[in-house]
Amino acid sequence: MDVLLLSRIQFGFVISFHILFPAFTIGLAHWLAFVEWRWLKTKDSFWRDIYFFWLKIFAVSFGMGVVTGIVMSFQFGTNWAILSDKAGNVLGPLLNYEVLSAFFLEAGFLGVMLFGWKRVSDNVHFFATCMVALGTLISTFWITSANSWMQTPQGHFINAQGVFEVANWWQVIFNPSLPYRLAHMILAAFITTCLVIGGTSAWYLMRGVHQEPAKKMLRHAVVFAAIAVPLQIFVGDLHGLNVREHQPVKLAAIEAHWHESQPGEGTPLVLFALPDEKAERNRAEIAVPRLGGLILAHDWNGTIQPLTAVPPSERPPVAPVFFAFRVMVGLGSLMLLLVIASLWAWKRGTLMQSKWVLSAWRWMSPTGFIALLAGWYVVEIGRQPYVVYGLLRTSEALSPQITRAAVMSSLIVYALAYTVVFGSGMWYLRKLLLVGPVPQPPKHTGDGEKTPARPMSLPDEKLDGAAGDLK
Repeated sequence: MDVLLLSRIQFGFVISFHILFPAFTIGLAHWLAFVEWRWLKTKDSFWRDIYFFWLKIFAVSFGMGVVTGIVMSFQFGTNWAILSDKAGNVLGPLLNYEVLSAFFLEAGFLGVMLFGWKRVSDNVHFFATCMVALGTLISTFWITSANSWMQTPQGHFINAQGVFEVANWWQVIFNPSLPYRLAHMILAAFITTCLVIGGTSAWYLMRGVHQEPAKKMLRHAVVFAAIAVPLQIFVGDLHGLNVREHQPVKLAAIEAHWHESQPGEGTPLVLFALPDEKAERNRAEIAVPRLGGLILAHDWNGTIQPLTAVPPSERPPVAPVFFAFRVMVGLGSLMLLLVIASLWAWKRGTLMQSKWVLSAWRWMSPTGFIALLAGWYVVEIGRQPYVVYGLLRTSEALSPQITRAAVMSSLIVYALAYTVVFGSGMWYLRKLLLVGPVPQPPKHTGDGEKTPARPMSLPDEKLDGAAGDLK
């Protein structure tokens, strides 16, 4: 493995860990805002218990997301200095806007949200929760805008030194792929969180603990999934049409479509294959005639550009893109089946008792993270061999003086550090999940003193059999 491949592996390794936690906290922040609104409206203590339970999960996840984001940003200077030099005039301000408009907003209100429950009024605390949720959306917008510009660049010109200069900020920010990728990412984050909430609720119901909070959470998870999953499939279809228009080689890699279709044949939908890049063909292919044209072009006779339309040096690695896309779509199909089964069981009045449905929610709870990573691999690997699509090759963006030994050693250090950090974090999250949504103390102590909340500490109570599970 040369320096380029090692640097790509290192960045992919770091961002694969990072993307999981911001995506989870995007959905979780909005779930917390909804739960606190329900508590303010109903004054039902179960909603308050649910809020503080998930607040602890949010605090730990948010902290790990910040740590990984800091590490990731260093690599732009160490491994990808030429990218920073060539495209810094575009990417630098976009990332700064994210810090100024989103991160400061989140950081400012996060303190009130985590520690201010006993120090501010209920309405002020709810406002802080909403501001944190809004901050996650603003952050998503700017980060997605920067990445989307690298996928579908516009609104710029390249000067005599080969440096990107901004000609129109509006076109840079609202580039052709932003609307579809932004909607797709936000829905993916919401669905990921929904599956975790629903899976946790199903787990409590199967164990016979925290019955009332679990029933409330599962009902809302089913309702939200019934809305978000079909909507995500619709948005994904629109995103595919956008990719066909602006990144046809990526779409060809997604479908492992090597050669031009004959007139009138349409494009088959390849369900499974073993792409052979050297032979420029698929082995063990299972395909449905014409269905690919109907899905990818909305035309029974529709076609897409084949991989052989460009030289091999312009093609991304086909197999990783092909299989990652099918993992994402396969899991999305399972999510839709889960929604249908849950609604059917709810209609029959067996949602809370059906072992099959509850087990399905439990086993599906991590699939949002897997689909999220698979989709990200499709987007980023499918963009290769370019870091700015069609304009700046990844090999040309690499820092010139970096050595193979330096990248390898830092990659090993990252792997060891992440093993400790994430191992500890996941262990603590497991402890929090085992304890569950325990009853919270009153807002004011007996002597009228107001004390800060303990947002990341394990509750002192071990209720409903949780103590035995923690041993």
